[in-house]
Amino acid sequence: MDNRTNAQKTKIISMLLHTSVESSVKSVEFVSDSTRHELIEAYRRTRRMTESLVASLGAEDQNLQPMPEASPVKWHRAHTSWFFETFVLNHLKKNWRWINSSYCELFNSYYNGIGRQHPRALRALISRPDHAAVTIYRQQIDEAMIQLIDSIEQSQWAECHDRIVLGLHHEQQHQELILTDYKASLPINLLGPGLGLPPKQPNSSASALEWVEFDGGLIEMGVDANDAGFHFDNETPRHQVFLNGAYALASRPVTCKQFQSFIDDGGYQTPNLWLADGWAWVQQNSIQHPLYWQRQDGEWRLQTLAGQRGVSADEPVCHINFYEAAAFAEWSGARLPSEAEWEQAARAYPVDGHFAEQQRYHPEAALCDQDSPALQQLFGSVWEWTSSSYAPYPGFKAAKGALGEYNGKFMANQMVLRGGSCATPPGHIRASYRNFFYPVDRWQFSGVRLARDLG
Repeated sequence: MDNRTNAQKTKIISMLLHTSVESSVKSVEFVSDSTRHELIEAYRRTRRMTESLVASLGAEDQNLQPMPEASPVKWHRAHTSWFFETFVLNHLKKNWRWINSSYCELFNSYYNGIGRQHPRALRALISRPDHAAVTIYRQQIDEAMIQLIDSIEQSQWAECHDRIVLGLHHEQQHQELILTDYKASLPINLLGPGLGLPPKQPNSSASALEWVEFDGGLIEMGVDANDAGFHFDNETPRHQVFLNGAYALASRPVTCKQFQSFIDDGGYQTPNLWLADGWAWVQQNSIQHPLYWQRQDGEWRLQTLAGQRGVSADEPVCHINFYEAAAFAEWSGARLPSEAEWEQAARAYPVDGHFAEQQRYHPEAALCDQDSPALQQLFGSVWEWTSSSYAPYPGFKAAKGALGEYNGKFMANQMVLRGGSCATPPGHIRASYRNFFYPVDRWQFSGVRLARDLG
């Protein structure tokens, strides 16, 4: 039985989250014992963080799947272990024998080059392996991974290092998905245990919305494949983009108060605000408000990971999809920024914000402060929809083999989001990071920052 206080647990989790994967791991030509130790510690931190996130959840909680797009917590824990087994251990460890060959199908997400996959919408039916068996599986993979890092030959170090760091960033993505996927189950059963801490109570109103101007013209975006530091392949290559004219970005994301005005003004009943597919979605699903909002006794309330509460007027609106973001922008007489505009603006700012290490898994108000940057909450708080379709950059080449399926094959019919959210692990995000979801998706912490043309 764990007798630590909640405060002690909070401090431990914060320490695990605080150090990023990338900051402590570097690829080098000569592999010293200290270099191996740094990679082992980065691996352990990331894996422990996953377990810490779900420590309060029982076996039944971990097998919930409230919708086809969400996966059970248990599945996330097993899948991230399968990733290391498949792409690191089976690839680099001599005479590796699968822990359980059935896992290759049960926990394969979408890698057709590896083999068959259990249907995504039916992952809750994977009652075996149970919660305890998945815990043992994770421990077995951890032991083998640490042994591999400790003993891998010099000639294989670079490949081993790069695959492991990719696996750690992959697990961080699933840490965020654990939070968002589990949250989707809470409105169905209010007895479900919450995760994280209640939000801080602001001592002032949100900062006034202002417009921050940027020049148009020829810019560079993306990263070079040989740039130092980790990046996913979809962020490459660095290339030039022409921005046709000056533009301005809103100084902060749209707040709940602003979005309530959209609702009150009949935004969900006004077809000329909506894209055709968006209006069809509204009509077919009787949409009247953001996900997790509900009207009770004349008051808007919402579901958070820490429980139900009233909507806070000054916090960024979240859990809206691309169609809702675009309709709100149209109603506001503005538009959504392109991802090139967003990245040009973000490169001038440090990657600092409300991330998951705070354990307050809900966005909070951008407060008035004379020292605040011109653009607030660019990173963390809410993912920001852009007007850009998720497509390959000019000259993009997916990696060879099954790892090439990580991003490249999804470059159609989805939209780009930027900036990270309150559920994103720190050290995982950067100005060039491209997230992507379908236009109807809204169970992520997705919000909107407005843009407009100048001149």
